Amino acid sequence: MDKFVIEGPTPLQGTIPISGSKNAALPLMAAALLGDSPTTIYNVPKLRDIYTFNNVLRVTGARVDFNEEDGTLTIDPENISFLEAPYELVRKMRASFYMLGALMGKFGEAKVSLPGGCAWGPRPVDLHIEGMKTMGAQIDLEQGYVIADSEDVLNGGVYELNPSSVGATINLLLGSVLKASEFTIKNAAKEPDVVLLCEALRKMGADIEGIGTDTLTVRRVDSLSGIEIDNAPDRIETGTFMIAGAMHPESEVTLQGADPSELGAFPDTLRKTGAKVEINGSTIHVKAPEKLKPISVKTKIYPGFPTDLQAQWSTMMTQADGDSKVTDTIYYDRFSYVPELVRLGANMNVVENTVHISGKTPLKSASVMSTDLRASVSLVLAAMVAKGATDVLRIYHLDRGYEDLEDKLSQVGASIKRVDQDA
Repeated sequence: MDKFVIEGPTPLQGTIPISGSKNAALPLMAAALLGDSPTTIYNVPKLRDIYTFNNVLRVTGARVDFNEEDGTLTIDPENISFLEAPYELVRKMRASFYMLGALMGKFGEAKVSLPGGCAWGPRPVDLHIEGMKTMGAQIDLEQGYVIADSEDVLNGGVYELNPSSVGATINLLLGSVLKASEFTIKNAAKEPDVVLLCEALRKMGADIEGIGTDTLTVRRVDSLSGIEIDNAPDRIETGTFMIAGAMHPESEVTLQGADPSELGAFPDTLRKTGAKVEINGSTIHVKAPEKLKPISVKTKIYPGFPTDLQAQWSTMMTQADGDSKVTDTIYYDRFSYVPELVRLGANMNVVENTVHISGKTPLKSASVMSTDLRASVSLVLAAMVAKGATDVLRIYHLDRGYEDLEDKLSQVGASIKRVDQDA
């Protein structure tokens, strides 16, 4: 098992390339199973979750070819014969649960393990299951597996997501485009990942109305064709590096290959801290202020402040001059990083779903341990402004969602090394 050893404090200076989005690629990979010919996806990142999902697809009999050098992934569904996603693979990442919609939607049946993934908090799949039932599918639970069965044509109906859910919206789209006579998803997620999936499905031949809104109506088609499609840049990686560029008063970074249109109000929120943010096409330039202003935020569904950036924002607020608070209205218990930041010297206190932060506090090195993907990267951000050598343990979480993180940060001035944790 590896760890990062990070020597700080180090300002960041230079250019960082933005990788393709994991969260956008995974639904596209599942959608490829619905086609009658191969699908090729470009700009796919080299991440543990991508490799895991490749293996999930291969178990079914799909042919998966991943050219890591240029990020090209081709999926051929022609020989799919095993309509199951086993526990050994699904437990490693929640997105494997998309196999429920993909396999049922294409073949009328599926056996998919209940998912695993990040350790924090309940993220139930009830919405996925109830939506499938509303659509007309038969859903049963057996020994930790969801068993789905459906007729060739389902009546469909109307299902309202409460709360709105990216994962459930994606799964219901995958399950309905080849099955439901007419199926409407109300309070559907509007995240860019959902919009890209809808556009991909439509390109494949699906009939979807309301793309980009919170009401999606699907009308079944007889078949879908494989396509070629570009994956989106990773907006959470983009936001993470924007925060990294604002935390140290001497930092100044340029992000290339981003899609600022997918960031919602985040750039304006970052500007409120005093950071200078300039956007020119797919390039974002961030210059840190001499003094960070404390800015409180609440996470909201897109286009509001992303829950996937709240740990990073809270970490930055430890370096702001004054008090702030960060409230997560999406996941109430996503604060596992707080005790670790306190070990580094942060003054933070969690009350229900809000972390209260008093800054500015000097951070000092210590060994810290992460429990999920975004918590991991928040510890990396803290270590880069902490004095001394900080060990960040369990970085396998980072390998799930940040491509070449240590290389990208090293190239802009960070002192970060990957070493054997047990050495």
